[in-house]
Amino acid sequence: MVRTTILVIEDEEAQRLILQHNLEEAGYEVICAENGELGWELIEDYRPDLIVLDWMMPKLSGLELCRQIKSSAKTKNTPIIMLSARSEEVDRIRGLEIGADDYVSKPYSIKELLARIKGQLRRVRGAAVAEKLSFEGIELDMETYRVTRSGENIKLGPIEFRLLATFLEKPRKVWSRESLLDRVWGRDIYVDTRTVDVHIGRLRRALCKNGEQDLVRTVRGAGYALG
Repeated sequence: MVRTTILVIEDEEAQRLILQHNLEEAGYEVICAENGELGWELIEDYRPDLIVLDWMMPKLSGLELCRQIKSSAKTKNTPIIMLSARSEEVDRIRGLEIGADDYVSKPYSIKELLARIKGQLRRVRGAAVAEKLSFEGIELDMETYRVTRSGENIKLGPIEFRLLATFLEKPRKVWSRESLLDRVWGRDIYVDTRTVDVHIGRLRRALCKNGEQDLVRTVRGAGYALG
């Protein structure tokens, strides 16, 4: 049986060893890097299933590496859990907007981190099934990570892609902000509901870039729906 591979990129040796030990105890295959540059090399060599990434590192910061990972067609779907001593909401939102799939503030409990890892792996494996979704001229291919509208390519970030996929699964269904947080960000992560509004706005702009009708409907007091 092939074990799930997790890459830990953490410059503090003590933290790195603790993470490695606990992840291996949980049954994962673990590879480690002490800086962002080495981390990128290991990503290209091993194609890990998930990355645990520290924000503050020398040479190449976790934030810059996260942006690099999500900008590459080969690695953009790899889930990233970012670790940081920065606990302010603005920092958490910044990390998520760069492309991190989850954000954990230090100090954290290993049990909480393991739960978040499991949640991200469940989400990715569920989305990995080859599937094409469509509605009113919008087409989304889960396998190739491609979105088109009226035949024109639409570029979406990872959060916006998952939001659109959720809407396309059940067009016209009204999703509350809380249910979207559960589906898109995961049940084990705390994100302010206002973050949903930010990404909905980005999705709208991308879908309407050619002057198309806005199909994302705001339902006052309830949430959002497609169509």
